[in-house]
Amino acid sequence: MSAALGAYPMTREASGTAWQPDSSVHGGVHIEAGEWMVMSHARLNAVYDRQQGPRGDDKTFAAGMVMSEATRALASEDVVRIRAMLSPDPLMGASGYPLLLATGETANGRDPLIDHQHPHNLVMELSGSFSHPLGSEDNAYLYAGLPGEPACGPPAFMHRLSILDSPEAPISHHWLDSTHITNGVVTVGYVHSIFKLEASRFHGREPDQYRYRIEPGPLDSTAARFSWNPAQTLSLQVSWARQISPEQLAPREDETRSSASAIYTEPLGANRYWSTTAAYGYRHGSSGPRLWAYLIESAVKPTDLWTIFARFERETNNELTDFGGQSSPVYVVAKASVGAIHDWRISEHLQVGLGALYAFNFLPSSLTPLYGHDPAGMMAFARLKVE
Repeated sequence: MSAALGAYPMTREASGTAWQPDSSVHGGVHIEAGEWMVMSHARLNAVYDRQQGPRGDDKTFAAGMVMSEATRALASEDVVRIRAMLSPDPLMGASGYPLLLATGETANGRDPLIDHQHPHNLVMELSGSFSHPLGSEDNAYLYAGLPGEPACGPPAFMHRLSILDSPEAPISHHWLDSTHITNGVVTVGYVHSIFKLEASRFHGREPDQYRYRIEPGPLDSTAARFSWNPAQTLSLQVSWARQISPEQLAPREDETRSSASAIYTEPLGANRYWSTTAAYGYRHGSSGPRLWAYLIESAVKPTDLWTIFARFERETNNELTDFGGQSSPVYVVAKASVGAIHDWRISEHLQVGLGALYAFNFLPSSLTPLYGHDPAGMMAFARLKVE
């Protein structure tokens, strides 16, 4: 299959226009339809989630994604790609699922979600791209999506080999990759071999509580990203964004974001790998504090049917307490989780798996009255994988 955006291996392409190492594993069902090459895959999880402590809860829910893309190389050597990605997340309800220390967005348009991970939209991406060669190693491209993903941050967490087997969203999601569902984006980019420079105009407002809708808006925000793959096993990026009115509950507040990340993926054999991501994110609102987060996550697949994964993240967060519109203090919190999944191959393209994870939450003593003493979280899940 041809890469959509440049003269490089297709395994380099991740969510939106983001890059990952060339050594990454791409799973999918490939079908030729005339002059189009179609690739489809799906990961669907049924999850039982239990979060401990006074602010904890438990819930059973479905999450995951189904994605399909069609790529065609034209006689002029231009390449066209169309991509669609859907999610069952809205079925879990507007409040999402319990996840201690997670914040961002709203369930009802009035109150912020705290200690919950919001569901993603039914339509996660509908996009198209056009790439034109400028030489043997040079390409220019145009990408547009409604929704789509601007040139901001590392690949979205559910696409990173280092953590895609975990059903738990990172608490640093809104520092690093929450722009992966944007209701309107146009990106232009230039690729030279192992380098890529791109810029986006996009709709800055993050999705609201109406998860079944596509709600376009003006392309009022800007992002830029520089990516570099110095080796087949390594992918680096730095990015910046100025996001206009991202939060529904604070419409007059704009935000500046920046991030840096490194992804290392070492092949261990057929369908086996060790992949690690280290990332740093920074947010600064028009009138709010400067907030940072970092994470390191890793997954090792020692056999075709076993995956072991872990993540550690630490952040400053000013949304963990809600005092009726009064400013919340800034807290430094951290989370560590570890888990594993075992798959059983049903057919060439179908696997089912059973997995579990355990999470440790680390909080300052000032939050103990609200959370208790370092409450834990855990998930058990069954997975259907088509690839």
